[in-house]
Amino acid sequence: MNMKKGSLMLLSAVTGLATLFIAAAIYAGVAAPEVIPMNCKAYPHTKGIVMFSHKKHVTDYKGECGDCHHDAKGNALKNLKEGDPVQKCFECHNKPGEKPKGKDAPKLSKKEELLYHAEALHENCRGCHKAYNKKNETKAAPTTCANCHPKK
Repeated sequence: MNMKKGSLMLLSAVTGLATLFIAAAIYAGVAAPEVIPMNCKAYPHTKGIVMFSHKKHVTDYKGECGDCHHDAKGNALKNLKEGDPVQKCFECHNKPGEKPKGKDAPKLSKKEELLYHAEALHENCRGCHKAYNKKNETKAAPTTCANCHPKK
């Protein structure tokens, strides 16, 4: 009887630890990384890859999930929590690179421009940085290419 009780306790402890490790692995698999390389493999990048500090933007700058993550209509996703799955930008902004430029480039609406992956990211990041700078009467948030994109 005593040996059965010991075996049962050992089995319970092992099962509990296994459950804990599996839960931790599942959570770690969907938690946002501290730094996200903004490298879309769908097209070649002409500038260095921006290393977006997700942790810094959320923790230090008190950014909200909806500042970057939005629905198909452009409305902020306000109920996201750490670990919730989110779509990658390219799933909707799926035209590679930037909009065509030059005198022969087609005239595009804002909605058409934002289908271009790089245009959507630049619009979102620069817009947020400019608003932050204006609100805080500073120039701390970068708004130029060289301040975000490292040299190749």
